[in-house]
Amino acid sequence: MTLGHLFLTAETVFSLPMRQTTPVKKALSVFARDFAKVFGVEIRTGDSQEAAVIIDFAPAGQALRPESFEITFEERSGRTTLTLRGADDLGVIYGLYHLSGHMFGVDPFWFWADREPRRQHEIVVPAIDFVSPQPRVRFRGWFVNDEVCLIGWTDIYPPPAEVWEPVFETLLRLGGNLVIPGTDLPRTGIHWQLASEMGLYITHHHAEPLGSEMFFRVHPNLDASYDRNPELFEELWREAILRQKSDNVVWSLGFRGQGDCPFWEQDPSYDTSEKRGELISRAIQRQYDILHELVENPACITYLYGEITELYREGHIRFPPNVTKIWSDNGYGRMVSRRQGNHSLRVPSLPLSSDEGPHGLYYHATFHDLQASNHLVMLPVATSLLSEELKTAFDAGADEVLLVNCGNVRPHIYTLDLIAKMWGSEDFPEHGAFDGFTKRYFSSSPVGAAECLRRLISHAIQYGPYEDDMAGDEFYHHPARSLVGHLMRGETNTCAPDLIWATGEVTFDKQVHWFADKCASASNRFADLTDASSVVANTMDPTEAVFFRDLVHFQARLHHSGASGLLLLCDSIVAFREKRYPEAFVRASQSLWAYRESLEAMADAEHGRWKNFFRADWLTNVKSTLYSLEALRRHIRMFGDNPDYFLWHKEYLMPESEKKIYLENTHRNPPSDDDLAKRLLVRFGM
Repeated sequence: MTLGHLFLTAETVFSLPMRQTTPVKKALSVFARDFAKVFGVEIRTGDSQEAAVIIDFAPAGQALRPESFEITFEERSGRTTLTLRGADDLGVIYGLYHLSGHMFGVDPFWFWADREPRRQHEIVVPAIDFVSPQPRVRFRGWFVNDEVCLIGWTDIYPPPAEVWEPVFETLLRLGGNLVIPGTDLPRTGIHWQLASEMGLYITHHHAEPLGSEMFFRVHPNLDASYDRNPELFEELWREAILRQKSDNVVWSLGFRGQGDCPFWEQDPSYDTSEKRGELISRAIQRQYDILHELVENPACITYLYGEITELYREGHIRFPPNVTKIWSDNGYGRMVSRRQGNHSLRVPSLPLSSDEGPHGLYYHATFHDLQASNHLVMLPVATSLLSEELKTAFDAGADEVLLVNCGNVRPHIYTLDLIAKMWGSEDFPEHGAFDGFTKRYFSSSPVGAAECLRRLISHAIQYGPYEDDMAGDEFYHHPARSLVGHLMRGETNTCAPDLIWATGEVTFDKQVHWFADKCASASNRFADLTDASSVVANTMDPTEAVFFRDLVHFQARLHHSGASGLLLLCDSIVAFREKRYPEAFVRASQSLWAYRESLEAMADAEHGRWKNFFRADWLTNVKSTLYSLEALRRHIRMFGDNPDYFLWHKEYLMPESEKKIYLENTHRNPPSDDDLAKRLLVRFGM
């Protein structure tokens, strides 16, 4: 039979499942909200006989994969009806979000892109049956990590449901099923419970095995040694298992130190790889045994992260059977070991053919390393590199889990969208990625938007020899504060050791010149892009222009202001080292003004629902950079303008005729730093 079309209107009746679990109820509530946005009325429900759209679980015995759904059409009494059947809770949830996207036009990132569906009187749905494809990754999701913007966005701590609901909804719309909901937030928060109630599997940070409480939080005065207090550790593990056993959980096994560091930093008696590996292996085996006592057939993962990878590769760690080993990228998109301080061994971080058992990935769309990583801007590595790394990892068998560090979500939509395509069933559109993204979000000016997006990534500073050595926003701030500190403490006779990762082991002066050289051309590139993106935004539909400015133009401004600020800081340091103090003062002031532009860019992106979104910028921390620059230019003013802070005004700004006859009581009001710098800038023609 050839069917026609389903016609949806405000009068359409929907039949809902008789059995509604909490996750399905929440998804139905979102679906009803989307319907109301499109048609302006509440959704009408009724029984399956009168309904044009029937939503239900698949009957027992129907061959549907777990988490899958099917959509079928049939003729009833001269009209076309649609039936959505889900294999289970997630099957129904994914089916509802599929209908919401394809019928109502609700984009997966609608919330973050300020993209509401348009109002309609009628929607014509082609009667084409559909079966959801099988994702290429079994457990796929986000680690909401370094989520300071989400935390500071609200006055409530830990963040309430209003903050978490759009995060989890977006993940589900992208076909995700796994989440670590936040980083070390108080357990009194709603985040764990809400994620589970919305249908997601829960997993845990590698510093919190089984989701257990940190040992020192419960026993602050005891020795956090598994050898000396095994029963106390096991009590925490057992409590965590019992607390979560009724939820869908992918259980994380592991043993590190308190916080996020190796345990031997707190217990130096573990001074060999053999000792360290033996204890880790024993602790993980005990976690595994307790878990299997309390939970039937649990899914387990363990992170090969940092020092654990090295111990495993050397043969010092043994894992129980069927535990998925999670391999990590370096924070910059490449599947190699991450840089630790100044050391970057770049050891391949992928399973070998000899590595038994299932494998998975922990991948960074955003990273925080106090060096050069991207936190407030998108991952600045080539899209082709990202796709090649994930394809290579899947080909190596690391396809059981893909856990993505999504950070604060909003700045990283482009990257998160691409990765979601890869964990699903779509081919990765590496060559048309920019065009596909901009046609979807900026249809009123897709070509110009794609070019700006492409330049946003390609213009990033390459600070090292590898194609993933690309600088994000933290590059402009952590090194800047370090340079200021070394200068003001008089630590300029030798190399700044905390900057060797970037410059190599050279003199302090050469380190300053290295950063200046990197930033000089970048400042010009991003200045041009800032202007170009502003022009493109002015050609767009006003609604699309809002998101374009918040995503592309905003990030171009952060790069430009950061590169300019660091360049001018370097110029100031050079002038100071050459005892050209007034010039050093002006350059430091110009640097400060450039960094203020970063704050202004953040403020401009805090309109509407985004008010206070960047209030808790504690990681890149632009305000700390400004604090450092303010301290520096006060320090510089001590050299020649102290003690009265009027000497430079007199020497460079006061008319010659006044210098010999001025009276102290009428002319000795010291100018402010900003005022003095602005006037000296003109005077010197800088």
